[in-house]
Amino acid sequence: MKNLIRAFALGLASAAAFAPFEQFWLMFLLLAGLYALTRECRPGAAARLGFAFGLGQFLAGISWVYVSMHQYGGMAAALAALATLLFSAFLALFPAAALAARARLHTTAAWLDAAAYAACLALADWARGWVFTGFPWLSIGYSQTPPSPYAGYAPLLGTYGISFLTALCAAGLVLAWRAPARRMAAAGVLVLALTGGGALLRGVEWTQARPQPLSVALLQGNIEQSLKWRPELLELSLSRYLQLAHDNPARLVLLPETALPLLYDRLPPDYLAALSAPAVAAGGDVLLGAVRRGAGETYYNSVVAARSGASYDKEHLVPFGEFTPPLFRWTLRLLHIPMADLSPGAPDQAPFRIGAESVALNICFEDLFGASIALGAARASLLANVSNTAWFGHSAAQPQHLQIARMRALETGRSMLRATNTGMTAVIDPDGQVRATLEPFTSGALRAEVHGRDGLTPYMRGRDYPALLLCGICIAACLMRARPVPARPLP
Repeated sequence: MKNLIRAFALGLASAAAFAPFEQFWLMFLLLAGLYALTRECRPGAAARLGFAFGLGQFLAGISWVYVSMHQYGGMAAALAALATLLFSAFLALFPAAALAARARLHTTAAWLDAAAYAACLALADWARGWVFTGFPWLSIGYSQTPPSPYAGYAPLLGTYGISFLTALCAAGLVLAWRAPARRMAAAGVLVLALTGGGALLRGVEWTQARPQPLSVALLQGNIEQSLKWRPELLELSLSRYLQLAHDNPARLVLLPETALPLLYDRLPPDYLAALSAPAVAAGGDVLLGAVRRGAGETYYNSVVAARSGASYDKEHLVPFGEFTPPLFRWTLRLLHIPMADLSPGAPDQAPFRIGAESVALNICFEDLFGASIALGAARASLLANVSNTAWFGHSAAQPQHLQIARMRALETGRSMLRATNTGMTAVIDPDGQVRATLEPFTSGALRAEVHGRDGLTPYMRGRDYPALLLCGICIAACLMRARPVPARPLP
């Protein structure tokens, strides 16, 4: 029981490695502690410890799920707390499975065992990114945005590759502790090589800036979520965004996800013309988030170009927020979420053309899916995300989401533009640094000039396959030298 409590405490503390705290060094120590706890465990005991770690991590790291369900979704407090607990418990199954698998791969070769630990945790992060449509929030790699030197590996191996390297370094620290001098030296060399290599890679420019900048204005309306869909406040949304667009002319004006609480085809034509007039006069366009009607009774969460009418439809929908999984239609009676039954957009949609630049759009939590973003970025010179994180109030969701967007900029060598309803609206440079941001929960516009980028990073070419191959090689090597784990008392 003591070890279960220790594992749970390690998981709770791991939330501090991510935004808004961003203590990236802490992840190495916590994963080292988890490796020390589970190193000699049998698979069942390792699974329980992994579950305890994951439960602590997700309860602390995604507590904002409760806020969205109770405060804005209208679910009773007790039910929202239970739903948050159950969701966290489901996500905790992934580290549980990872550590159980590592226990089965346990070998006498210390470094192979460390590699198996890193590979299994990285594969668990990857699997969490696609099972049941995927929820890769709080993947280990996201803790290593700048100033972490491991951010330098993002353009090569992506987030899951960083997950592997972080866990490998953590296991190396354990192997060095009270180890023979030769092993301690080897561990020191590994840690220094990984850390120094990442630091050197941070100085590499994988893409090239175009000479002519593009003027952009990212609008943040700050419309309270509980008020947004009230018919009597429609005029407030329309007038606020119209005023922001006219006061902040730019070639690219970006409005947040579902910025205007009307179906796109019900917006007054004269309003769209007025909204886009300053941008059109500059040779650009306004891209606004809206719910778009498709054929029949299908609806899409979309970004639409006011001038050209081109659209991007969200492909990765949020379970329960934008679509209801089979057998769960009954939840619609408990949640009061507008537009909760949408259709997914087609894969690999074309970028928007704004002057000489091509802008690849993604909506809300779509920027969690690095491989999809990299695929779209290969045909674009800029990335843009529109979000409405007002659902999560004054929680860690907004800074965590910004941290995820920073990793996408690093992986693709592209600037990322973020327009949000309540925060965090930001311009992120290709090196993952936030150049400018608006104060959350304020109304305003973030104006900047950004340069499109040419060229492909290694990650854009191989996406997650090199990291998965690396993990597969480690596991295959362990299988060749696997041995039974000696019996130990259960924790």
